[in-house]
Amino acid sequence: QVQLVESGGGLVQPGGSLRLSCAASGFSLGYYAIGWFRQAPGKEREGISYISSSDGSTNYADSVKGRFTISRDNAKNTVDLQMNSLKPEDTAVYYCAPRVRPATTWDNPRDYDYWGQGTQVTVSS
Repeated sequence: QVQLVESGGGLVQPGGSLRLSCAASGFSLGYYAIGWFRQAPGKEREGISYISSSDGSTNYADSVKGRFTISRDNAKNTVDLQMNSLKPEDTAVYYCAPRVRPATTWDNPRDYDYWGQGTQVTVSS
């Protein structure tokens, strides 16, 4: 049974940091490219970061570039998202997802089929 679990969310002040973790059971994350997405209330789910399965290359949305870093630990079967210099507009539920089929872009949530329950990130003073 495929299961994804995101963790590490919470309440943080503007300028603070959080480290999110995506863990999987039932399959190895190392075989797949992994995307991190977020969805704020009333907004569509958006892709914010991506790490390939082949060479570990990464992509970031402009809104998080320079502040967020994605990494994978195949031994632990996890993919982490380090988030620094957080802003109130980063408030959202954050999700990770493996890309199990080919796609032309990395940030379209319709190209991902398996999702966890998400973890809430709230940036507020």
